[in-house]
Amino acid sequence: MPTNPRYDILFQPLKIGPKTTKNRFFQVPHASGMTNAAPNIRAAFRGMKAEGGWGVICTGACSVDDSSDDSPFPFATLWDNADIRAHRLTTDAVHAHGALAGVELWHGGAVAVNRTSRMAPLSPSGVPWMATHVGFMSSARPRVMDSQDIKNLIQWHRDAAIRAEEAGFDIHYVYAGMGYLPYQFLLSDYNHRTDDYGGSVANRTRLIVDLIDAVREATHGRNAVALRISMQELRGRPSDIALSEAHEVIDLLKDAPDLFDVKMDTSAYDCSPSRFTAEGSHEPVINFIKTITDKPVVGVGRFTSPDTMVGQIKRGVLDLIGGARPSIADPYLPLKIQQGREDDIRECIGCNICISSWHDGVPVRCTQNPTAGEEWRRGWHPEIVTRDSADQALVIGGGPSGLETALTLARRGMTVAVAESKSDFGGRVLFESRLPGLGQWARVIDYRLGQLRKMANVSLYAESELKTGDVTEFGADHVIVATGATWTQTLCGANELPGGFAQGPRIYTPDDLAHGEKIEGPVAVFDYDAYYMGGAVAEALARDGLEVQYITTAGAASAWTIMTNEQPQIHETFAKHGIGLHTLHVVDAFDGETVTLAQMYSGQKTTLAARSLMVVGMRVGGSALFDCLVAAEDGPKSLFLTGDANAPGAIAHAVYQGHKTAREVAAQVTKPRRDAAFASENME
Repeated sequence: MPTNPRYDILFQPLKIGPKTTKNRFFQVPHASGMTNAAPNIRAAFRGMKAEGGWGVICTGACSVDDSSDDSPFPFATLWDNADIRAHRLTTDAVHAHGALAGVELWHGGAVAVNRTSRMAPLSPSGVPWMATHVGFMSSARPRVMDSQDIKNLIQWHRDAAIRAEEAGFDIHYVYAGMGYLPYQFLLSDYNHRTDDYGGSVANRTRLIVDLIDAVREATHGRNAVALRISMQELRGRPSDIALSEAHEVIDLLKDAPDLFDVKMDTSAYDCSPSRFTAEGSHEPVINFIKTITDKPVVGVGRFTSPDTMVGQIKRGVLDLIGGARPSIADPYLPLKIQQGREDDIRECIGCNICISSWHDGVPVRCTQNPTAGEEWRRGWHPEIVTRDSADQALVIGGGPSGLETALTLARRGMTVAVAESKSDFGGRVLFESRLPGLGQWARVIDYRLGQLRKMANVSLYAESELKTGDVTEFGADHVIVATGATWTQTLCGANELPGGFAQGPRIYTPDDLAHGEKIEGPVAVFDYDAYYMGGAVAEALARDGLEVQYITTAGAASAWTIMTNEQPQIHETFAKHGIGLHTLHVVDAFDGETVTLAQMYSGQKTTLAARSLMVVGMRVGGSALFDCLVAAEDGPKSLFLTGDANAPGAIAHAVYQGHKTAREVAAQVTKPRRDAAFASENME
């Protein structure tokens, strides 16, 4: 199909200094968890986006010197010739599809505390970043930079730019955002200097100008120079000569770089989850940039709608549509728009599992795109699955794992039937997407159902609860059971191991809420799952007008969500709705009127009034149907248990398991597989 004419503007070329990008789709720098130690994985991951039509593909943070060491978080380096060779794999992969390659030259300053190099961190005035995320915490404090340190920093950028050009990069970034060293000079909270690099806004901006000049001179103007700069704090600070310090800074820099890449100041707001932030949320902060500079501007906002993208350009907010999370969820997003296939876009749901991967120090993962990070290791392609089988497959369960399994099997050429016991497909997502803020998560089901309903080799059967005889009679070559998991009333002790069931009236789990049970307040929510569910359920109950007390074994609400950038807003939400917060406690007893808590370490008892207890802790998988099929003498050629039924986890885990299972079906597997995740490794 041809491109919809109203999207033509997205495919216009644009000059960025001495370079020209073929379209307006710009994969901005973002972490991938793929360091120089895994160059093939990194090249395949970035190259896939170029193949999918992105006009510019950038690295994540790339250190210019070993005094900027972000361990244990994965980061790239441009320190020596070995690094040049490693990056060349990526630039070659990007250039092979006509895209430009950008590198984010980076020095972390006081934020990068150099755990591996053990060098004293650098800072304009010795001010540390006192992080609350345990992964960033350190007792190491930075030293104050002297004039030679500043000269060194400029030289490090110059040297890195020379290496970057040799590695094949077209666009070289100066990174003055997210709390990193050039930004530390820019912001008065960090910069207390009294020399030419401190004091006035003009002086605090001087280092950025020097770095841009040095990077441009390093390649004699052959490559473009981009400035990545955070605007959130500066936009809120008054200026004596402009509307804000942000306006003043941009006016000082308006002719310096070839491109402005504008963003927020902290990850929690720059990459805010969809739970709290809508598409295009950066606009109120960055919408003034193009009123000051004639240079092209790129920014992000979890853009997945081509109409929103066109609106940003036509209204003069952005010139280039930046994508990080959307480019992971669908590397082929630009090509699908160009081919008139907008309905085939695998839209980002804004769950931020991708960001948690970087915090975990592993290659990027994605709920929507299970092939992300597996392009090289497993040879998975997000759009292409080899048509290698005409067998018949029966998938039992129409949740995220079952639908992903069915879609991948169908793409392999199999005739696929999906049996779902409920009247609607979607499994756990049907309920979870109705929780406050999680509506975008329905895209997991919408995308897969939309694709399956177009396929002639797929049949979808709702309200079809199958028994062993039904499965045997159906006679499919391959049967995949993906019937999900169940929340239990199991409590958790001070040793943080689940054990013992809650006793008393009106004890519930999220499954009861999903089934429409009427919860009586006041209600105590005991959460030791520590991800989004406990906080989301507490908010849902509070929105229903109930008095809610939230209890957790952790030190913060929904503790693991610090990995997905949700935790700050969850605490804001609790305050907004008057939800009581009780950290470092377990539920010791509940009698239907009072819940007794025990402090995790001291054992001290306290009580709260509660008519209902909601336990958000342990989920169990398994399938009686699968067990019966294993025992049946006339079972299918192959039998798999996958998704939450195999091993409960996040939706991303369920989708990944389903995809991997579908790739392994008919791969000479003769025995039932309880653990689909290891099926291919244990074929013998």
